[in-house]
Amino acid sequence: MKYALLIYNTPEARNVPEDQMRSLIGEYDAIAEETGVLDGLQLQTAESATTVRVENGEAFLSDGPFVDAKEYLGGLFLFEADDLDAATALAQRIPAARMGGAVEVRPIIER
Repeated sequence: MKYALLIYNTPEARNVPEDQMRSLIGEYDAIAEETGVLDGLQLQTAESATTVRVENGEAFLSDGPFVDAKEYLGGLFLFEADDLDAATALAQRIPAARMGGAVEVRPIIER
């Protein structure tokens, strides 16, 4: 089964010393090389987002995220594993999970 490991960061996670940031990036890179990891993507900050809504056939665009949140989606890994236990074990290694953020593990519907 394929899983999306959605990585939620806190704004404070970007404010770490440069040497610690290099170490964290190394951890993310190592996870990206794990067997079963199909892809990994880092997103730009939530402030760079554009939100699109369509009401009555008319599109409305707004800058940034629509709601204020303590955590924001910062990236994701696509992971293929035999079971949820393997996916959650990998999620536990993602630095955001121990730095005040979270990792949501969600099965992917395959068509």
